[in-house]
Amino acid sequence: MIVRYQIGDIVKTKKTHPCGSDLWEITRTGIDFGLKCQKCNHFVLMPRPKFEKAVKAIVSQKEDVGR
Repeated sequence: MIVRYQIGDIVKTKKTHPCGSDLWEITRTGIDFGLKCQKCNHFVLMPRPKFEKAVKAIVSQKEDVGR
């Protein structure tokens, strides 16, 4: 099953960030994923394979308008 991630989606990760949050907003997609912590706004750039292993669930998805 292929999961489609979009910019603006909020994902929950298996491990928590040192600030205590496990919710991240996707800011970039492609071969690397850009993620912004929802609690402290820290930015992380993560390779796709590592990102796909780290994600536990999609909490909220951005509406795909016009498609």
